[in-house]
Amino acid sequence: MISAGDFRNGVTFEEDGQVLQVVEFQHVKPGKGAAFVRTKTKNVITGAVVEKSYNPTAKFPTAFIERKDMEYSYADGDLYYFMDSETYELVPINASDLGDNFKFVKENMVCKILSYQGKVFGVEPPTFVVLEVTKTEPGFKGDTATNATKPATLETGAEIKVPLFINEGEMIQIDTRTGDYMGRAN
Repeated sequence: MISAGDFRNGVTFEEDGQVLQVVEFQHVKPGKGAAFVRTKTKNVITGAVVEKSYNPTAKFPTAFIERKDMEYSYADGDLYYFMDSETYELVPINASDLGDNFKFVKENMVCKILSYQGKVFGVEPPTFVVLEVTKTEPGFKGDTATNATKPATLETGAEIKVPLFINEGEMIQIDTRTGDYMGRAN
């Protein structure tokens, strides 16, 4: 059990059958009346974000989210198969459970599979990935405006903005949380 007074960013707890994660919290002690905890919580299953106030003495059961490393194997229609590296078991995950940042994942990459009580609700790709640029327009000599970018298609099919000096066939590093170009890969 965890009390609302012990809330910190990232804490997961259950309330009314929902699994919630604290995104932001603030302990408030007004001049009159009782203290309370103002929070912004995210439902880890649906992704909905809600702002709510709690009595600091309110208690909730702690929710344990399992994060397991699994290797992405292949896709078949709307099912994406991940292999458990310990048991070599293939686990199918529906496309609706994958985030937008999954477009940066290619086969054989290790991702974190998020589950609660055996139900998979999300996939976290690696924070940084190295991918090849498969299609982009050539940069023109003298076209050196500050922070000028051009669209580029990556080997996974994802499109991002890259600096003008990046050419087809180059390996680049991408931050999967933001989808931003980070630099050339060595």
